[in-house]
Amino acid sequence: MENESYAMKGGEGPHSYAQNSNFQVTNDFNTLFKNLPPNRKYFAAGVPGSFRGRLFPRETLHLVHSSSSLNWLSAVPKEITDRTSNAWNKGRVHVTNAPKEVSDAYATQYKMDLETFLHARAQELVENGLMVLQIPAASDIILDSDLDPNKVFELLGSCLMDMTKEGLVSEEKVDSFNVPFLYSPVKNVKAILEANDCFSIEWMETLDIKDIFVISNAQTFALTYRAVLEELIEKHFGEGIVDEIFDRYTKKVEAFPDIMNSEKLKIAMLYVLLKRKSRA
Repeated sequence: MENESYAMKGGEGPHSYAQNSNFQVTNDFNTLFKNLPPNRKYFAAGVPGSFRGRLFPRETLHLVHSSSSLNWLSAVPKEITDRTSNAWNKGRVHVTNAPKEVSDAYATQYKMDLETFLHARAQELVENGLMVLQIPAASDIILDSDLDPNKVFELLGSCLMDMTKEGLVSEEKVDSFNVPFLYSPVKNVKAILEANDCFSIEWMETLDIKDIFVISNAQTFALTYRAVLEELIEKHFGEGIVDEIFDRYTKKVEAFPDIMNSEKLKIAMLYVLLKRKSRA
């Protein structure tokens, strides 16, 4: 019997992804495909695997877009959870106010991950193919009142340490938890992109985060980072702890409102347009 293939039309119909998948209809890919405009002709697919590595055949893509994903690390650097290492990050969950060895470990992991991503996309893009990147990053700290955006995770760590002192969470659990996420300095991100031999930089612009969104209150701020971190926390500590952590986090944000001030919290969005160079 000859196999037949069908184009999906807006995620609807007997040959749609939504109706032929063993996932639940509420899953992200199904929701995405169900909301594709039904009056346009296109092919759509959900590809399993990490975007850090190859996902598509060589020289098949004409355009790649990545938004607010490249500040996630592929893994927590191993040395920061190693008790015998100088980079052991005891009593903290991130890089803020950590020893230089911890910051260096995060920076090394970030550089390796971004280079791996660029290498994978360089294989998949056709010559002169374009890649649009939007990368959250840290602006330069100039004034004493400026805040490193990674401080948002320091507040989370302080909540966990408070709970440790109260006997609600084990110290060992906290010491083995680190957030695999980094607002890398803009200059470091630019250096990695400029050093890549596969792409030319057609456009690079740093957008001020205050022009993108504004956080109105502590509860909204806490909910924003809960959406980012909830799954990681549940996986490490268990489901019952999340509400307690973010209740405490909200109170700490209320006590330190500068963390919500887009003029002081130095988050930037690096917008980059790359073109795939000709292959030798």
